[in-house]
Amino acid sequence: MSLMEVGARLLRTCMGLKEGESLLVVTDVPSREIGEALFDGGMGVGARALLLVMAPTGRHGAEPPAPVAEAMKSADVVVCPTQFSLTHTQARLAASRAGARIATMPGITREMFFTGAVSADYEVVAERSRQVAELLTAARTARLAGPGWEVRMSLEGRKGVASTGLYRGKGESGNLPSGEAYIAPLEGTAEGEVMVDGSIAGIGKLEEPVRLVIQGGRLVTADGPVGSRLLELLGDAPETRNVAELGVGTNDKARVSGVVLEDEKIYGTVHLAFGDNSTFGGDTRAGVHIDVVILGPDLYLDDRLVVSGGRLLLP
Repeated sequence: MSLMEVGARLLRTCMGLKEGESLLVVTDVPSREIGEALFDGGMGVGARALLLVMAPTGRHGAEPPAPVAEAMKSADVVVCPTQFSLTHTQARLAASRAGARIATMPGITREMFFTGAVSADYEVVAERSRQVAELLTAARTARLAGPGWEVRMSLEGRKGVASTGLYRGKGESGNLPSGEAYIAPLEGTAEGEVMVDGSIAGIGKLEEPVRLVIQGGRLVTADGPVGSRLLELLGDAPETRNVAELGVGTNDKARVSGVVLEDEKIYGTVHLAFGDNSTFGGDTRAGVHIDVVILGPDLYLDDRLVVSGGRLLLP
């Protein structure tokens, strides 16, 4: 299949795009090839398609230009193949509230279009994601652990979100490819340390684990050159170091690619994120959101083991 054909299939299957609906493709210069393929795919479906190309925003979670944000609120379906993530932005949130069905695709590549997470059975992925989201919602506490390390946090009062890869209802949104469930931990409660051994958004696949120390709900230490780069990406403001997200991958076709869009979806992995969580139930606005992926940890929700050895232990 060509890029356009894959794009048309994703728009029909995952977004429920229909003939006559309005489609907005928001892309940037590095991702323009895929943006144009999705635009052509939308035209093939019979949608009223519009393509907007912008300069890269510079970091994950940074807001797009105001004209782009305004256009996003006016479309039936919005897809965002961009170098930097628009997922956790006020622009995406406002467009969702206006009723747009939205798929964000930060770091999407040609290879990812044809293999890996895109090729999953999204009906199966969706059911897994919903089950994990329900467990996150029901839990009061979480404990993430590995050999010689652990981090604990409160989830009380927060609601889990299922990113299913199927966004067919008014206002639904998430990543594409997808397959995860996530939650905003209660600010100020995360304590401990974690060894990140998968990948880090904006940095890529890790050659060796990076030790992160978390105190009072914030990242305070990150070891080595990679750790220094992570702190640089986040910036020095206290809100950018906030433990913003706890997530679980549910996509059995995803594999480590160095692109967090796919890596955080790998079945049986767990990821944390730092910075902004205001778009999915948290209280922190930071203008940045950086995910880190842990490949084989144990995750306990209220002392119940739900992830271990790269497997989901679901009811």
